[in-house]
Amino acid sequence: MKKIEAIIKPFKLEEVKDALGDIGIEGMTVSEVKGFGRQKGHTEIYRGSEYTVDFLPKIKIETVVGDSQLEAAVAAIIKAAKTGKIGDGKVFIYTVDEAIRIRTEEKGNSAV
Repeated sequence: MKKIEAIIKPFKLEEVKDALGDIGIEGMTVSEVKGFGRQKGHTEIYRGSEYTVDFLPKIKIETVVGDSQLEAAVAAIIKAAKTGKIGDGKVFIYTVDEAIRIRTEEKGNSAV
């Protein structure tokens, strides 16, 4: 099993959720996060004063999939989240040793 962690632009959340749903992935955790990469933030003007916004709002999506679904899931996330502009985000993939569904105590892929 693999854990996919994707950091995306907030307005792309619904598109990514729908794209994952279309390939059969329904379970995910979504968090509102802030951060920056190469962008290093940007400047804004508020009441005539310029200030720097270092941390930009992003969405972090986490989901665990079976090894057989990994490539399709990553491709769906990238296709749905991509705008072609700086700040589109990143996808990280981790190995998951075990998953256990608390309610039924199922283990492995069936728990996901």
